[in-house]
Amino acid sequence: MTSANPVALPIKTYAAQHVLLAVADAVAVITLNRPERKNPLTFESYAELGNIFRATARDKSVKAIVVTGAGGNFCSGGDVFEIIKPLTEMNASGLLDFTRMTGELVKAMRAAPQPIIAAIDGVCAGAGAIMAMASDIRIGTSTAKVAFLFNRVGLGGCDMGACAILPRIVGQGRAAELLFTGRSLSELQATAKLCNRRYSSKRNQLGRPTVNHCSAHGTWSHANLSVSNNPPLSRRPTSVACRSVSGCRNGLTKTSSFPHCPGHQPGPTLIRRYWKAVL
Repeated sequence: MTSANPVALPIKTYAAQHVLLAVADAVAVITLNRPERKNPLTFESYAELGNIFRATARDKSVKAIVVTGAGGNFCSGGDVFEIIKPLTEMNASGLLDFTRMTGELVKAMRAAPQPIIAAIDGVCAGAGAIMAMASDIRIGTSTAKVAFLFNRVGLGGCDMGACAILPRIVGQGRAAELLFTGRSLSELQATAKLCNRRYSSKRNQLGRPTVNHCSAHGTWSHANLSVSNNPPLSRRPTSVACRSVSGCRNGLTKTSSFPHCPGHQPGPTLIRRYWKAVL
């Protein structure tokens, strides 16, 4: 990732090269678009996604972000031929640079003040599962299949901040099981443990067919409408507070000093952090 962000504002004018990017009604939709291979990530798409999220965080015309995949799948993780194979041939310095780049994507997502909705259909594995995890809301379909596969390919289960964020979503015990074993979650398990909502893969909740017969492309619009229509002075502090209390807003390893109790009220430090972020 370069020091200068190539994504200019407003982001609706940016012509993405490795993903699809569309902005309408104050909602930015990022679509992973390699459907013939279940939308795997490459070195280039990692970097571009990080740049897009960083730029979107500064674009006040965007009120919410949706991340989804084309062709009935969310994301199969890092491309076996374009990422995994080259990694086996890298030295320690190259591996460190790659680890930092992947971590920057999660940090960019967590630093964005806009709520992020992951619309999950089909395969959602490895880095794809991490992107879903790093989102604020996850909407899954009846064909969603989620797996944190890192241990199965010789990588640490802590990759891309998984050990910091996943336990706060599904609990310590379930997170440990998923990260140690790399087992897949079926749609029912994913809904119970990771996703906020589940919809049919054929039609949305209103009974109408959706794009590519995937409700993840259609039903997120309802959640998006609810989120993006809220006033910014209520939407942004909610995003900042939720991520700060979880200890994962701008960092992946350092936990927040705020207590992790549901009834905790944000104090002056958190309020100052919010105003610094939005003003």
